This record gives sequence, C-alpha cells and structure tokens, in this order.
Amino acid sequence: IILAVFGPFSAWCYHLPSCKKDCNGTQQSPIDIITTNVQANANLTSFTFTGYDDNTTLTEIKNTGTTITVTLDHQKMHVEGGDLAGQFASTQFHLHWGNGSFMPGSEHTVDGKQYPMEVRLYSLVTSKFCLTVYFSIIFLNPQATYDTGKPESWKTLTSSLSKIANAGDKAYITQYISMDDLLPGVDRTKYHRYLGSLTTPNCNEGVVWTIFKDPIKVSWDLIDLFSTSVHINKATNSPLMVDTFRGVQPVNSRIVTSQVAGTRATGPVSQTAFDFDVLDPSSDFLHFRMKLSFLICTVVP
Repeated sequence: IILAVFGPFSAWCYHLPSCKKDCNGTQQSPIDIITTNVQANANLTSFTFTGYDDNTTLTEIKNTGTTITVTLDHQKMHVEGGDLAGQFASTQFHLHWGNGSFMPGSEHTVDGKQYPMEVRLYSLVTSKFCLTVYFSIIFLNPQATYDTGKPESWKTLTSSLSKIANAGDKAYITQYISMDDLLPGVDRTKYHRYLGSLTTPNCNEGVVWTIFKDPIKVSWDLIDLFSTSVHINKATNSPLMVDTFRGVQPVNSRIVTSQVAGTRATGPVSQTAFDFDVLDPSSDFLHFRMKLSFLICTVVP
C-alpha cells in the first residue's frame, strides 16, 4: 500500500492496529485509472442535478485542521440517476491538495498522472438497502496560459480562505456562488466507475466511485492559496496545511468501467462524483453519505 505521509494525512493510522482492518483491504481508494483497461458499461446512464444552479446554496466555509469544508443547503440540492438507487441530498464538499499548483495533490490519478487538487462533495440518503457509492472527478492540465484569478467563481470562493486561517475557524459565505459556477466546462456525461473505499480511516470498502473525465481549469495562483493560507492547528505559527491526500492503492482484480457513448446527463454540463457511507447500520433505515469529488488542474504560465 502506497500512502502520502505529509501534512494532516501523516497523523492518520493507516498502518496501526488502532485502524479498522479495512485500511489494509483489497478494494482501497484512490487508484490510478488506466484508460486502456477501462471496459464499457451500458448501465452508466444520465444524472439529474437539482439545485446546482442555485447561487444561494453555499452557506459556510470551515478549516477542520485536515481540510477545508464548504456547507451546502441540502434541502435545495439533490442528485439522482447514473445507475444509483434513490435521490441524494448534497450537504457539503471538501478539498484535497498538495504543496502548491506545481505539486501533486489529487487522490485519484489517470494513466499515472497526479493533479494539483481534488474536490469532494457529500450527499445523504435514507434507504432500506445498503449502498455505498463514490462519485469523483478528475481535472486535466489545460493549455498553458498567463491568466490568473480564473475562473471568477474560484476566485470568489478562495477569497474566504483568509478568514479561516487556523483550525476550527469558520465563516459564512456571503457571495452568490453555485456548484455549477465551480464546475465550468465539465461534461458530466463522461465518466469512469469502480468499486473502492473511503480514503481516510476507517477506510470502509463497498464504495462505488464515479470518476468524471473532463477537467476543471483553475489558475495556479488560486490553487496556491490552499497550501499557503490555512494551518493545521489553532495557532497561526502552526504548520501550513499541505499534502492532504492519500496515495494510490493497488487495483488488484477490480475492473474500471465507463459509460457508453451517447448517454446524456440532465442539467448543466459539469464534472461530478459521489460517495455513500453507511452511518447507522443498526437502524431499520440505513443512512448513506454520498461524496462527490473533483480533481482540479492548474492553468499555468
């Protein structure tokens, strides 16, 4: 098992007996997607995204000490379709990054290439059936450009980082930004899927990952703000939060599949991914957490 050992992830117990056995399982995430090995799956059809165009749904941003989270208005935002059972209310997203826009920071990789950042969105569903699903998006490197502060939506979001420099800090988001604004030019009709796990302890397996193929293009200066603006403890002189990712895990016998050409998504074009984790397996109705992740590429000079 290959792990990142820097930043907040170095404190997690992947190799220790105190971790659940799943962290050493055979279906761990993230993985490297080898595109020549991907197989077609006709069941991977369209998604419907409700409320992703609503610019009042991002409510709060917080420094947790291990990542940055953004709370969403889950009563307005839902995702369904894509061979998933039920409707999922989107509740928050968080990010993974490295140590600057020129350094690796995403968790998933494509054909051996790691990208500067990954964004992951959680959603919740109540069901009688046990289901764990992950949707993830990979951001590819665009053509080099001298642009900075692009896109405007990410410039607006990152302007809040100065308000949450220390662990535990949080701030209301007063600007009008929608999830669709944060996913410009991403085609959600194109994606991969595989069976994996959560990427942090307890590393629960049985997670269905969806990896979208198109990139979100974010300029290097905005990506750099994550590794230069926020700290892992409450004191401003504590270490900066960098390298917040787990390394890729062995694929073993798993098969990565992809949607069949010609299927369409309902709603605006953008990249998306989700993860569902059983929160209360003892209850009559099992509660699931859905995680949507995005990998971000750098627009560099």
